[in-house]
Amino acid sequence: MDPTMRLLGRDLAMDLGAASTRIYVKRKGIVLDEPSVVMCDDRTGKIVGYGAEAADETGGRTHWPVSGGLPADAELARRMIRHFLRKVHWHPYARPRLVMALPPDSTAIDREALQDIAYEADARIVHLVPHALAAALGAGMSRGGHTGHMVIDIGRDAARIAVLSGESVVATGSVPYGGQAVNRAIVRFVEREHGLQLDDREAEAAKRHAHDGEVMVRARDPETGRERQLTLPVQHIFEATGQPVESIARAAMETVERCPAELAADLGECGAVLIGGGALLRGIGRRLRETLCMPVRRAERPLECVALGLGRCVDELGLIGRLRGGRT
Repeated sequence: MDPTMRLLGRDLAMDLGAASTRIYVKRKGIVLDEPSVVMCDDRTGKIVGYGAEAADETGGRTHWPVSGGLPADAELARRMIRHFLRKVHWHPYARPRLVMALPPDSTAIDREALQDIAYEADARIVHLVPHALAAALGAGMSRGGHTGHMVIDIGRDAARIAVLSGESVVATGSVPYGGQAVNRAIVRFVEREHGLQLDDREAEAAKRHAHDGEVMVRARDPETGRERQLTLPVQHIFEATGQPVESIARAAMETVERCPAELAADLGECGAVLIGGGALLRGIGRRLRETLCMPVRRAERPLECVALGLGRCVDELGLIGRLRGGRT
């Protein structure tokens, strides 16, 4: 890199998710992937860890300062973003140019809050790209012509649906059922059927490994306080998560109904792509396919699609103007 560019700072992309934050460095790819969590000391309230360090710590209180791609706790989000940026790019006189995703249906206040926090976290310039377009780009969906496509992003706290035509977002929808709702459904099932208590980490592991025929989890017996191993057939997980998946399917159908007829017809052929942590749930593609009557596939790298799409914008800066021009 020439000295002038080194002084100005790197070009970075940040996917600020409710569950994880990922940073893409120009021409290098994703270099950071950590939980979007902050741990504070119970007694003093002082921050004692961020990201993976905080997730592995015990004895403190964890805070998840991001919700739906936007700061839920502005101060903790700012500190966390600054910490992550400095892990991948730190120079006292070189602040990075940053590309971030703007969630669908964001207000002008949301946009300003996201930009302000990024600037306060030491970004030099902040570009915002529509989340759905970044996801589609990262999933390898065609941007040519005006053929309709759907992106279903099942994040930590919500599922967000967007119908795209070329580089424009035509319709959006959301439902407060994301990966956490799926985890809670698994926890409730284990408690109801087996009388055991399952923590969120074990529920998450069960969800992600539910393609293996059966899943082994560690649960706590509330009567003895002892840990027990439990084998769950994947069919039981499939049944336990029916209600959240049905809610996501209904939201997707309602989004399609708001589209022009010709675009809805395109969706019958081109279908939807699943991204986000919830896309890892076994059988979810088939269930959505049956309800929506359209092809549904899981992206090759469902957890990284938004970061990869934002990274394309970093690698090809001309994309930013086109995608921003196509926002709703």
